[in-house]
Amino acid sequence: MATDNKNKVLNVPHLRFPEFSGEWEKYRLCDVASIVGRIGFRGYTTNDIVTKGKGSIALSPTNIENNKLTYDKDNTYISFYKYEESPEIMIKQGDVIFVKTGSTVGKVAYVDKLICKTTLNPQVVVLKDIQCDNYLLSVLMSTNKFQNAIRKIIVGGAVPTLSQAAMGDIVVTMPQATEQEKLSKFISLLDDRIATQNKIIEDLKILKSAIIEKHYRCVKKHSVRVEELGKPFSVGNLSKDDLSEIGVPCIIYGELFTTYGAIINKVESHTKKIDGMTLSRKGDLLFPSSTTVDAVSLIAPSAINVDGVILGGDMFGIHVNSNFDAQYLSYFFNHIAKNQFAKYAKGSTIIHLHHTDIDKAKLLLPCLEEQNRMAMCMVSLDEKITIESAILKTMLIQKSYLLRQMFI
Repeated sequence: MATDNKNKVLNVPHLRFPEFSGEWEKYRLCDVASIVGRIGFRGYTTNDIVTKGKGSIALSPTNIENNKLTYDKDNTYISFYKYEESPEIMIKQGDVIFVKTGSTVGKVAYVDKLICKTTLNPQVVVLKDIQCDNYLLSVLMSTNKFQNAIRKIIVGGAVPTLSQAAMGDIVVTMPQATEQEKLSKFISLLDDRIATQNKIIEDLKILKSAIIEKHYRCVKKHSVRVEELGKPFSVGNLSKDDLSEIGVPCIIYGELFTTYGAIINKVESHTKKIDGMTLSRKGDLLFPSSTTVDAVSLIAPSAINVDGVILGGDMFGIHVNSNFDAQYLSYFFNHIAKNQFAKYAKGSTIIHLHHTDIDKAKLLLPCLEEQNRMAMCMVSLDEKITIESAILKTMLIQKSYLLRQMFI
């Protein structure tokens, strides 16, 4: 909040459009909207779940991403009978959806479009009969202040839960209607630009996959066994506890999933654990050896373009010989051969893959000249994606700053 020239604390934001004055007003959330959830005895069972086209979508927390509804994930459909049974939670354009139960309590989305009849599952509630700008309310509910208020009233341990009554008592602070409208339009423009930037990045990723897949279909190929790609090697033990602020650059196996993509040009982590450790060579291909997700996600090697990096953890590598391009091989495994090689992984709870599991497996690869050409194309696209991702990150930082300054 800001102060006047007498140092009186005013109920106004630090950053404001110049044509507005006067303090903002405080309201309980239940005074500006009706909070409605699925009534217990109108819950649904597996018998009520139907296929697409034969029922309505029952929104779940997975349908909310970046404060918007998404239908890209596997949707749950329930019978039209169950949909009609609860008219109070039929979703309409302009409603606000909020997650009240589970690990993602606090996720919020504004309903800007619907693709079919839509209702709720028991983990989410809908805000209806909203007495302020609907979009602005969804933005306000995503601010740090509101999210912090939620954390203070969550109950439950293994399954965090927020009651609708407690949620309704949360205090929100808002300006008059004309200022609400201008704020809403401004934030909406920011969100539209961020959505466009996300679309640019996703389209580049789709383009990258399409190019390498079309090239692979059209190019002449020859058969090669994995063992012919180069000499395999194992690595020493290295964990998060061995990382330090300074020391020798290092990569632990989990970073192959979380930090790095198909190509590693710069190493983020360091360690002082040096004795007996395995060092990278430029052009090595690094494979993670275990995951708890699925076998397909395990086929995610990285080609490293840096010498002398300490490698450790549950991974193995291949010193790729001069007959092959390590960068192309990385793209090949990540885009072309995932499903082919996933079948060699073993285990259920923890899935493993070792070089000995795949050394006799056959690949169909283009000649070295074609590998080099396609690798250069893929690297260029990755560089473009990196640039666009940095722009997106800046936009998100700017939006976060504005939300802190423009709301109380």
